[in-house]
Order: sequence, then C-alpha cells, then structure tokens
Amino acid sequence: MMVARWSIDARFGYKAQVVDALQRWMREIGSEIGWKAENVRILGGSVGTREATVQAEILIRDLAELNAAWDKLATLEAHKQWSQDLEPFVVSGSPRWEVLRVVG
Repeated sequence: MMVARWSIDARFGYKAQVVDALQRWMREIGSEIGWKAENVRILGGSVGTREATVQAEILIRDLAELNAAWDKLATLEAHKQWSQDLEPFVVSGSPRWEVLRVVG
C-alpha cells in the first residue's frame, strides 16, 4: 500500500474555502476516479508546518492505480473547471504531490 499526498497552500484568509473546495472535489470528482471516502483524509497545517497548508492523503495500492486516476482526471471537464475555480484561493506554485510507501 501507498499514500499519495497532495499539498497546497491557501492564500491568507482563504483556508476554509480551500478545505471546502477539496472536500467537494473528493465527493464529486474523486469518486468518479474510484477514490473512496474511507481511503481519503484531508489535513490542515498546525504545528511544524505552514498553517496555510491543506493536504489530501489518498490510500492507494500502487503507482499504477495513481497513474490510472491521473489519466482519468485529464479527461474530466469538471476537474478542469474545479481547478480554475480554486486558483484564486491558492498560493501559486505551491501544489505538489508526494508518494509514500506504507511500511507498518
């Protein structure tokens, strides 16, 4: 098993909007690419990280599953529109993916 972690930083004063948008994305778009709610959690920055950081962690089997999800995302107009709607609330250049292997 692996954890795919997507991190973004909210612009000052917009963290709640970013969290709401990410929760909506998980319900409406994440479900279309096969990501189940029980395999996803959303985290917010607190101590030792930027307070503005919002992360989505998705439990996946392997990199092939992640690649298939990304391939499907590229075909979804709703994902493209969601990304454009989110852009004003996010620090430009902050989105990034990390993939970690579950070891225990």
